[in-house]
Amino acid sequence: MTVAVQDQTAATDSERLARAYLLGVAEPPAPHLLEFVGEHGPVVAAERVRAADCPHQVLRETAARRESALAEQDLEEAAKAGARLVVPEDHEWPAWPLLSMAVATGNGVKHVAAPLGLWVRGSVSLAEAADRAVAVVGARMATEYGVDNALEIGHALATRQVPVFSGAALGIDAAAHRGALTGGGVTVALLGCAVDYAYPAGNIPLLNRIIDEGGALVSEYAPKTPPARHRFLVRNRLIAALTDGTVVVEAGIRSGARNTATIAGALGKVVMALPGSVRSGSSAGCHALIRDCKATLVTSVDEVLETVGRFGTVAPVSESSRRPTDNLGPEASRVYDALLPRAGRAPEEVAESAGVPVSRVRALLPALEIDGFAVRGETGWRQIVRTANR
Repeated sequence: MTVAVQDQTAATDSERLARAYLLGVAEPPAPHLLEFVGEHGPVVAAERVRAADCPHQVLRETAARRESALAEQDLEEAAKAGARLVVPEDHEWPAWPLLSMAVATGNGVKHVAAPLGLWVRGSVSLAEAADRAVAVVGARMATEYGVDNALEIGHALATRQVPVFSGAALGIDAAAHRGALTGGGVTVALLGCAVDYAYPAGNIPLLNRIIDEGGALVSEYAPKTPPARHRFLVRNRLIAALTDGTVVVEAGIRSGARNTATIAGALGKVVMALPGSVRSGSSAGCHALIRDCKATLVTSVDEVLETVGRFGTVAPVSESSRRPTDNLGPEASRVYDALLPRAGRAPEEVAESAGVPVSRVRALLPALEIDGFAVRGETGWRQIVRTANR
């Protein structure tokens, strides 16, 4: 699935320039600045912020960088790196997924304000990629078990045309991206630094491959912005918001992946977790999410898609895995279980063992015999053990 950006622009040059300025003057999330822009529009808001003509809370969010004059330079640097600034005025803006952030903020959830714009490096349309996407996240210090499962989940989602979003970190994130690329699908990396900043260094080939093979790198941070710990935590809210559900493959008790899952839950998104060994600290966060009813246990992509809801359902149980007795009614099943394979039993004995009235047992035993589940001998009724192939 590769959705190229074609004629997606709707914002004017002045709106894009204003949002480039606003993105640079406040460290996200900036809820008061976002509200101010919503009331006045980006151009007027930018002028008033620059002139310090705005409410106290907005002044506080923008005080450190209010006099910045790097917006034009940021747009030029982005263009040199093959990136673009996507803003709410563009057709490419993922408005529907990000609506969850506005709803959560309105309900009093802290630190989940929507972005003022997003720097995107890659050919995929962000709106279309985020329309039916799943996040796959997990520990940087991943085990072989975790990496294998992240690869498999990423690959299987891609083959089902479901874009895979993650954070481009070492470990689980990188494995999920690689799995999606191997599956020929779209994968999007949300960064805690600029889209032109090579971080982490060990994943530079992967980041380049994501761009080259139809995916994208996405960030709130202007070109040349270096990584910082707080930026990765802020970035996590975008991973959660831009997707329909988040799968935690491996996570410690205190981890960024668990933080992403918590945010996803606060945004009303589906949260899933893969179980691991009870002795593995790398899965302790997953187990805690499941135990606290904050995540649904999943063990396959079919279960992921069923849990998310609008992508598909779990594949039906194959005939080879069904038992011959699965179609028996409740009373017939109890009568069958009360029979012995090597010794005959009288209907009265069967009735007592099964807890079924003897008159009902006398009616069911011949039916079981016709269906090949029982046989009547000299010593009474015996059970016929059937395999799935009989």
